[in-house]
Amino acid sequence: MHLHHLSLLNYKNIADAQLNFSPHINCFIGCNGEGKTNILDAIYFLSFTKSATNAIDSLNIRHGEQFMMLQGDYEFDDGSREEISCGLRLHQKKIFRRGQKAYKRMADHIGLLPLIIVSPNDSALILGGSDGRRKFIDSVIAQCHPTYLPILARYNKALLQRNTLLRTISQRGHIANDDEQQSLEALEIMMAQTGEQIYAQRNQFIEAFIPVFQQYYTAIARENETVSLVYTSHCQRGPLLDVIQKDRHRDIAVGHSLHG
Repeated sequence: MHLHHLSLLNYKNIADAQLNFSPHINCFIGCNGEGKTNILDAIYFLSFTKSATNAIDSLNIRHGEQFMMLQGDYEFDDGSREEISCGLRLHQKKIFRRGQKAYKRMADHIGLLPLIIVSPNDSALILGGSDGRRKFIDSVIAQCHPTYLPILARYNKALLQRNTLLRTISQRGHIANDDEQQSLEALEIMMAQTGEQIYAQRNQFIEAFIPVFQQYYTAIARENETVSLVYTSHCQRGPLLDVIQKDRHRDIAVGHSLHG
């Protein structure tokens, strides 16, 4: 895949830029604050429908402006061309287009333009918490398996709803009626079904990633050290539904889900 042309309008500190790229290595040279990183971030935005550095879309609009626009002209390995664009106005929903057709769901776009970003923030994958490592794995899997992101979204939605219900029950100290009981059970079933699918995909990724990880680590450490990766999950304790429901009383006591 080759990004032939990138157009930026009011993106972060870039008022207007038209860039053509070589199919080989491209270098950006300039002083601090001129927008080199923002160009890379715009390319990331066109792949993932969001900025790598700023989760709030409206804050990516250039200061003092009312809208921003990104557009990329891509050539795929089979020679076909696609124009991908994103437009955003203040206080409005962003519109992502493939050609002239707008996406109904942003998740449908993920994986069309596979991309990996390398930045100083990657040190958080080692030094930071496990949440960052899970998000990294999820971003890679989602680009390879189109069904993964919707499954992850369903799991996160069920988890959020269960946590909201648990907080209500926790404040009261007990489940009030059959409706709450049935709601908890329905959310737990959804968490278990989607959670086990997520675990299977993540586990498969780790198994394929470990040899690659060891190869590059050995090249750096010159065989002076050996290293590996271990993926631990509540799914390894048995059927996830049983694991979740077994400690429901503890979840109610603390007001959020402890397993998943």
